[in-house]
Amino acid sequence: MCGIAGWIARRDIGLADSTAQAMIDVMRHRGPDGDGLYHADARSGWRVGFGHLRLAIIDLAGGAQPMLAEDGTSVTFNGEIYNYRELKQELQAAGVTFRTNSDTEILLEGYRHWGDRFVERLAGMFAFALWDPIRERLLVVRDRFGKKPVFLHRRDGLVAFASEIKALLELPGVERRLDHEALGLYFAFRYVPGPRTLFRDIVKLGPGQMLVWEGGRDTVTTWYKPPDTVPAQGTARGDPLPEFERLLDQAVTRRLVADVPLGAFLSGGLDSSTVVALMARRTGRPVSTYSIGFAEARYSELPHANLVARQLGCDHHPVLFSTGELIDGLVDATRYRDAPVSEPADLPILLLSRMAVTTLKVVLTGEGSDEILAGYPKHAYDRYASLYQAIVPGGAHDLIVEPVLRALPYGFRRIKTAAASLGERDFTERMIRWFGALSAKEQAELSTVARPRYDIPYDDPANGALRRILAFDQTVWLPDNLLERGDRMTMGASLESRMPFLDHDLAAFASTLPDSWRLHGLTGKWILRRVAEKILPRSIIERPKSGFRMPVNEWFRNEMRPFLTDMLGPGAATRPFYRPGRLDAALDEHLSGRQNHEKLVWQMLMLELFQREYRLAA
Repeated sequence: MCGIAGWIARRDIGLADSTAQAMIDVMRHRGPDGDGLYHADARSGWRVGFGHLRLAIIDLAGGAQPMLAEDGTSVTFNGEIYNYRELKQELQAAGVTFRTNSDTEILLEGYRHWGDRFVERLAGMFAFALWDPIRERLLVVRDRFGKKPVFLHRRDGLVAFASEIKALLELPGVERRLDHEALGLYFAFRYVPGPRTLFRDIVKLGPGQMLVWEGGRDTVTTWYKPPDTVPAQGTARGDPLPEFERLLDQAVTRRLVADVPLGAFLSGGLDSSTVVALMARRTGRPVSTYSIGFAEARYSELPHANLVARQLGCDHHPVLFSTGELIDGLVDATRYRDAPVSEPADLPILLLSRMAVTTLKVVLTGEGSDEILAGYPKHAYDRYASLYQAIVPGGAHDLIVEPVLRALPYGFRRIKTAAASLGERDFTERMIRWFGALSAKEQAELSTVARPRYDIPYDDPANGALRRILAFDQTVWLPDNLLERGDRMTMGASLESRMPFLDHDLAAFASTLPDSWRLHGLTGKWILRRVAEKILPRSIIERPKSGFRMPVNEWFRNEMRPFLTDMLGPGAATRPFYRPGRLDAALDEHLSGRQNHEKLVWQMLMLELFQREYRLAA
C-alpha cells in the first residue's frame, strides 16, 4: 500500500523534476517507509516523471519503487497483488528471471510477457502507472472495484495522475475551481460519483479502467465490469454453499500475505465477525482486533464485538469515541479525502486506524459484503416498488404521501425512507433516495445549484431487479463512497486495509447465485449466514442490520451545537449555494427538535468545512 503520482508532458510544458517530489510530499501519510523518483525523456519530445511513497508490506528489503525492468520499463504501484507468487511461478516457468521477492516486479514482468491484458490475471487491489520506453506508452490502471484511487488531470500537452487530489494541486496550472455540476451531484448523493470531483480540472479514473497514452494521445478503456452489471448468464447448480465457503476462505487467505503484523477491524456484525473467524481458523493464533464504540450505549457495538472476540480468542482492543475527538478529527479527515466527509462513520475509522497502527500495519475489514450479497434493507423492499406505484398514483404520492412523510418524527425514519423511495418512478432517483438523500424537488427548494442528469454506469433495465440494484451499489455507492472512505481514513493513519468480500472470484461466483441465496424473504446475505452458522454465535447471525450509526443527532443539539452554529452562521462560505433562508430554516428545524435533519445538516456542515479548507473559486 503506497502513494503514487506522476505525469507525462511535452518538454515545452516545462515541468521541473522537483514537481514529482512536491506531489508525493503532500501525501507523506500514504508511505512513511520510503520514497523514490524516476524521470525519463522520450524520443518523441515528451518527458515522464514518477513519484512513489512506500508503506512497506511485502519484501521489505527489495520492494523499493519506482521499480525498473532490465529494458527500462518502469512502474509506480499502490496496492497488493495477492496471487503474485503463483504468477511468479508461471512466469519463471516461461523463462523470466526475477530480482526481488516483491509483488511489484510481477507488474513489470507480467506486462513484458503478456501485454496489457496481464491486468486480468491480477488478484488484488491496485493502482499503478507503467512506462514502456521502447514503445513509448504510458499505462495508468485501476483495480476492478476501485479499492485503490487514481485521480487525473489532463490538458493539452499533459497527463498527470495521483493517489490523491492534493498531489495534482501541486502541478503548475491546476486551478482550484469548483465544478458546479459535481456540486449538484453532491447535494443529490452526499458524495460526488465518478468521474467528477468537486475540482473542475480533476477527475477520477473509474474502477476497472485503464488509461493508455501513446503518440501524444490518451484513451480510457474499461477492462472489467462487475458481474452484476449484466444479466445473469447462468446460475449455480446444486448446493452452492461448499463452493461459496471455499471461495470466501480463499479470499481471506489471499489477504493474509504480508511480511508485517496483520489484524482486523471487528464491529461485531456478521461481515467482520465472519472474516475474523476465518482468519483465526486459517492462522491458528489469536487475531489482533480493534473495535470502536460510544458512550451512548444504544449506538455502541462494543458488546457485540466483545462477544465475538471472546469466543474466537482474539487479542481485542476496544476504543471509545467522544464528541471532542469527532470535532478534532474533522479537519484531518477533510484533508485526507480532499472532499467533504460524506458520512460521520469516516471519523471512527480514522480514529480506529490511528489506534491500530500502533501495533499493526495491515487490517482486514468486512466492506463489500452488502454490495455483492444484498445486505441492505433496500434490496428486500425495492422489489415492491412496482406494486406500491400501482396502488399509489404518482400525483397522490407527491401531494399526499410526501408531505405526511416530512411531518413524521425521526423515530419513523425507516418508514419515511422506504415510502419516499418506493414512490420514486425514476430508477436512478430511487437509488439515491434509498440512502436518505434529498429528492430532486427537495434539492431545488434548498439550493441554487442545479441537479445535473446522472447516468448509472452500465445500467441495464433488462437486468434482474435485484442485480440492477447491486450493479448500482457496485459501480457508484461502493467505489465513490465506501471504498474512498476506507482508503483515505486508513491511509491517513498509514495503515493498509484489505477487503476479502471484494475478491473478484468470490464476487463472480456470488453473481451466479439464484436470488434466493442472496436475499431470502426479507433476509439479506442468506448464504453468508449459512456459512457463519458453523463459526459464530447465533445472536450475531440473527442480529438485525443496524449500520454503523453514531449519535450525531444528539451531538448536534448538544455538545456540537456551538461548533455547528458558528460554521453555518451568517459568515458561512457556502451561503451562496443555498436559497435565501433555506439553510437557516433547516438548521432551526433540526436544533429545535421539530425535525431530524442530521444527514442534511451533516452534509451542509462538511461542505462548509471543505470550502473553508480549499477555497474553490466559483
